Amino acid sequence: MLSGKSREFLYRLLETPSPSGFESKVQQVCKEYMEPLMDEVCKDVHGNQFYILNKGCDFRVMLCGHVDEIGLMVNSIDENGYLRVVAIGGVDPAVLPGQRVVVHTAQGDVRGVVGRKPIHLIPEKERDKAFELHELWIDIGAQGKEDAEKLVSVADPVTLDVPIREMNNGLITARGLDDKIGAFVCLDVMSELARKRGDLKVGVWCVTTVQEEIGLRGAVTSAYTCAPKTAIAVDVGWATDHPGIDKARYAEIKLGKGPILDKGPNINPIVFEGLKKIAEANGIPYQVMPAPKATGTDANMIQLSRSGVATGLVGIPNRYMHTPVEIISLVDVENAVNLISKWVLSLNEDISFIP
Repeated sequence: MLSGKSREFLYRLLETPSPSGFESKVQQVCKEYMEPLMDEVCKDVHGNQFYILNKGCDFRVMLCGHVDEIGLMVNSIDENGYLRVVAIGGVDPAVLPGQRVVVHTAQGDVRGVVGRKPIHLIPEKERDKAFELHELWIDIGAQGKEDAEKLVSVADPVTLDVPIREMNNGLITARGLDDKIGAFVCLDVMSELARKRGDLKVGVWCVTTVQEEIGLRGAVTSAYTCAPKTAIAVDVGWATDHPGIDKARYAEIKLGKGPILDKGPNINPIVFEGLKKIAEANGIPYQVMPAPKATGTDANMIQLSRSGVATGLVGIPNRYMHTPVEIISLVDVENAVNLISKWVLSLNEDISFIP
């Protein structure tokens, strides 16, 4: 399992709020942890943060995981001091009623709850109704609009207030594992490469990207800056090992059975085969995800950067994606770190990624 220091860092990542467009605090957490190990840590105007080893090498490898998470934003404050919100990214309104939330303001955090009429006051025929986001409200305990406006402002970001919990069999549950767990994998790989820099024959640019949840935006600008020959994006992938999944429509992906290797037109076949070969040679379990079109990950944008980048996608199986109770296996995390580290160390300037 993860060492005490690595686990502490992971939990700090998960605890630090970072809705798309509001990633500065989590990037500072990453910088403080990684700066002593890297040749250079820097940030661009977009908010992407770069961690560089062997900067002078012409052969550049890019690793990336996004640190933004889905969330909400204050849209208006009504006369009674209740907040109305809009979504940042792919928020499912069905999981929101009854949740505790935090509004992140310039003056500090303000606690609240997503209100819900008691079941006693809901007509029976309406009890199963799915709410739309504009029908929900946040109660911060204000005594009216003027009182609420002293505490929060329109456009303040909001995150759900849920704890990290360790579960049985090496599983953890938290919000925002999509994709802070991918960012963690990339940074843990960089830590491993820093320890083995004498064996490193290429330059490595790791990026904790921003604004993935609203259109893969950070990947566009950061890939242009890195100008890599090859890249690995690390994101979460749907675990389908729970009730309600149609196995005829979705690939069988299980927690604890290894990281996911996507295969399809978004993925360079030589990168895919290289990762597969490394996994099999070292007894690292993996699962294959069919990806017959562009993936909804940073890999999609990286592949298309400049004149094209030989791109791979490694996924961490994730149950209940985009809910407050996402679940991943730390065994899959360790196997992903091991696989990617060994793949990077196997690269040299003579390799060609032309299919």
